[in-house]
Amino acid sequence: MEIFDFLFGRVVPALNEGVAVSIQLIVPAAALGIVFGVVIGTLRVYGTYGLDVAANAYAAVFRGTPLVCQLLFLYYGLPNVGIYLEPYGAAVIGFALCSAAYHSEYIRGGLLATRRGQLLAAQALGFSTWQSMLSIIVPQAVRRALPGCGNEIIYLIKYSSLAYIVTCMELTGQGKMIATQTFRFSEVFLVVGAYYLVIVTVATFLLRKLEDRLRIPGFGHA
Repeated sequence: MEIFDFLFGRVVPALNEGVAVSIQLIVPAAALGIVFGVVIGTLRVYGTYGLDVAANAYAAVFRGTPLVCQLLFLYYGLPNVGIYLEPYGAAVIGFALCSAAYHSEYIRGGLLATRRGQLLAAQALGFSTWQSMLSIIVPQAVRRALPGCGNEIIYLIKYSSLAYIVTCMELTGQGKMIATQTFRFSEVFLVVGAYYLVIVTVATFLLRKLEDRLRIPGFGHA
């Protein structure tokens, strides 16, 4: 019975605090990542010369460097130039910037899969380029990109376990603290893994529902 006392008396209460912090990290980072990803992806396909170069460079940097390095730079590197971020802020910004780079790739694919003739047809009807993009092209691209973007959100849930590196004590951070204090790594991290499994399963179910609701008729699975 000692194991149950340990798990339910100490581990679960601490992990419940940690999972609340994890959700507070994941939700805004996912929302910001999608918004920035749509902007960056659109600039990569339809941006003028200079903007498309900058957008491609952004995607290359954030997809080509480890997320751990990005978080450490934001939290420990920026103070060298007078910019100080709280642990929570550094984690959300880091997750959003990295996630946006990957979302931009999915959005870019969705835009390239949308026939350019639709843009020309909209302009022939009197739409400006930006009106055509916002009303016709981007909504289609986002719907086509939803499976990939959903996958990125699943990855983001697991990325969030890195926030403890910048002293933001989310789910993994709470688990690591208890395990270090008690040396009961096996029990603690089995429970931590179970928490992530439940979160990912729920998120996958909700994303599938969203995909089905926004699916373009005649495109994708039936």
